[in-house]
Amino acid sequence: MSDNFWKDKSVLVTGGSGFLGSNVVRLLSKFHPKEIRIPRSEKQDLRKNEICKEVVKGINIVIHMAAKVGGIGFNMKNPGELFYDNLIMGVQLMEEARAAGVEKFVGVGTICAYPKFTPVPFREEDLWNGYPEETNAPYGLAKKMLLVQAQAYRVQYNFNAIYLLPTNLYGPEDNFNPESSHVIPALIKKFVDAKERGDSFVPVWGTGKATREFVYVEDCAEAIIKAAESYNKGEPINIGSSVEISIKDLADMIQKIVGFKGKIVWDITKPDGQPRRKLDVAKAESEFNFRSSTSFEEGLKKTIEWYLRTK
Repeated sequence: MSDNFWKDKSVLVTGGSGFLGSNVVRLLSKFHPKEIRIPRSEKQDLRKNEICKEVVKGINIVIHMAAKVGGIGFNMKNPGELFYDNLIMGVQLMEEARAAGVEKFVGVGTICAYPKFTPVPFREEDLWNGYPEETNAPYGLAKKMLLVQAQAYRVQYNFNAIYLLPTNLYGPEDNFNPESSHVIPALIKKFVDAKERGDSFVPVWGTGKATREFVYVEDCAEAIIKAAESYNKGEPINIGSSVEISIKDLADMIQKIVGFKGKIVWDITKPDGQPRRKLDVAKAESEFNFRSSTSFEEGLKKTIEWYLRTK
């Protein structure tokens, strides 16, 4: 990563005040770009085309991370909203960036775009070989359209748009709201609350057999900056740690770190989501020299310490 690359660049970071975005902005600031522009959803709603046109003026690089996201429960309740909001933001922003002469567009997608039954580890070439897991499909497909648009614009307009596929993120400053949080913050909150109340058990959705891969949020931010600097091809690129863990083992690990002494009760009436998730991350290393450096247990401890300190 290089100061020289960024010093004369004006960068638009959508979602720049969010979980991943704030980490990208923090890292980007160290390279002293000419400008970092962060649209705020309260004032600049990217679902409105005129706002997209306004925010890309004078911009060299767009890093698009703004998204409406949530866990399985949130996704099941709000599929239409998740599809529309994510699709319309991406489509309009990329079109206005192209029309404004932006040099590069970095689209940040989601592992939810992969088919429900994808050979493990997930390879970028398998992205279109099936339908996504049903509870995530509207969100995953909406974000996947960024890839279609990026590749189409590269062919017709020679527009330098790239597409990254991060796996599940975790780390300090994650969303711990039980209505919309993902599995790690949801479990941390459950175990901490149960310990403080003196509960005898913690209920957890599913069977615990599903597996997930997680990447520490600071590592993902590093990957995005590296790709923005030096990756200029149309093929999508996975961003992950290549460490796979079952939800059961994850719950056991969080329980141990938190120090909860009760039992875990699995609610098998609730869905597991996609059966397995683990990425092949070889291309990220070969294309822009990214390899995740934070061990899972170390990252989990940092996340739990942050939550206990700030809740």
